Amino acid sequence: MSQFIESIKIEDQEIFNLDLHQKRVNETFKNFGKENPIDLDKIFKDLEHDEDGLYKLRIVYDLNSKYTTHVIPYAFSELNEFSLVENNTVDYSFKFEDRKIFDLMKNQAKSDEIIIIKNNHITDSSYSNLLFLKGKQWFTPTTFLLNGVQRQSLLASKKVKETEINLQNLKEFSHFQMINAMIGFDEIIYPLEIINNLPKNSNEID
Repeated sequence: MSQFIESIKIEDQEIFNLDLHQKRVNETFKNFGKENPIDLDKIFKDLEHDEDGLYKLRIVYDLNSKYTTHVIPYAFSELNEFSLVENNTVDYSFKFEDRKIFDLMKNQAKSDEIIIIKNNHITDSSYSNLLFLKGKQWFTPTTFLLNGVQRQSLLASKKVKETEINLQNLKEFSHFQMINAMIGFDEIIYPLEIINNLPKNSNEID
């Protein structure tokens, strides 16, 4: 049976975006015709986590409502180089625990992190959604692989807007940032030039 994963931010004993994480779990169960999704709030309270600092609550679960939990201290990774990687068949509509396809793409790219191109459009990195800066406005691609909780939260608060981002217009943006459940808005910003194979022509990856 397939297993799924939720990675949830806990900081100073406070849990973040729990409603959006629970919504994703509920939608996963519903999509596969299953009932009785796991209750994330109960799982968190049962942990009796009483440590200050930044932690990631990692929950691996299946559609029979069996789950395991790990609470892990979290620190941001320093990334120095990104690569554009083309994959027109990758599908990550649900947050599966099996992420071999992303590991394979990263290994082939031989870069710190990848930005995945699907059908000529920017999607996500291997473990985050993306935001791109044009002028003073941040945009997120409409062509995401996974509609992450941080992405949904930023769109709802109108801090970012959606737009089409592809190989033709990528160079119209000056900077980008990664966002996910653990990485918030404006925490780590990169210049576009950190991508080592920006297309020279409008539809080519070096």
